[in-house]
Amino acid sequence: MTESTPRPSSLIHTVYGEFVRRLGGWISIADLIALMAELDVDAPAVRSAISRLKKAGTLLQERGDGSGTGYRLSPAMGPVFEEGDRRIFRSLEPAELADGWVVAVFSVPESERAHRHTLRSRLSWLGFGNAAPGVWLAPARVLPDARRLLERLGLDAYVHLFLSAEYAGFTDLRTAVAAWWDFPAIEGQYAAFTDTWRPVLAARSGDPGSGPDGPDGPQLAPAEAFRDYVPMLTQWRRLPYLDPGLPAPLLPPDWNAVAARAVFTGLHTLLAGPSLHHVEQVTGLMTTAHHRQEP
Repeated sequence: MTESTPRPSSLIHTVYGEFVRRLGGWISIADLIALMAELDVDAPAVRSAISRLKKAGTLLQERGDGSGTGYRLSPAMGPVFEEGDRRIFRSLEPAELADGWVVAVFSVPESERAHRHTLRSRLSWLGFGNAAPGVWLAPARVLPDARRLLERLGLDAYVHLFLSAEYAGFTDLRTAVAAWWDFPAIEGQYAAFTDTWRPVLAARSGDPGSGPDGPDGPQLAPAEAFRDYVPMLTQWRRLPYLDPGLPAPLLPPDWNAVAARAVFTGLHTLLAGPSLHHVEQVTGLMTTAHHRQEP
């Protein structure tokens, strides 16, 4: 385990998104507490986090067949996690400049200004940059996720979306983009991720582990893989949202996302499979037909 300490609710979100969905969508509270104990989260903290996730509509309480009480992902969370799969595991490379931009223009009445704050925060979370008051833009490939999010939140009535293929302004585009996105803040988070997890990748890449050898050589012990993989993925999954994958010509020199992506991809390749195997062993659940594309 690294020094990074995500909140229990964030770790539980990762466990459901990466494992429980693939094991039928339900897990007993006893098994979840056992798994979270391996991440140094005690039972009261797990129960408190579960209560908040239940109140937020993320989880539904359900009694299993002879397995005691547990929690299932709400059906409404399906599109949210599928969107997360696309952003976290597939949007790893910069967009092409020729693909153009999606522009979001919104206007919210003063009497509904709470929606204004929600729009700004959600567009920022999707990786949009703020070009002017009420005007946000991102690489064109973000459009499907933006449409789904705005419709899901009931905010689509306030927003106009446009696709633009070419910038035709007066300021150099690279200079303008540097004002629309907070590159130092994004690079700071990439640096923190790399600093935390590159040593783990180096150690795990040369670690013979304690598990049986596989066809490609020694395998990591599933429990140890799980203890590294869940906090690593929890820290990583914010970054593909804050960084929309701007075209390479517009990025700062030595953009450190490249190094961070390499660390993430390396650890995901090493740890994802053994971690899933560990969750199967702890819960007795079997992988279902849920699959996602690997990076």
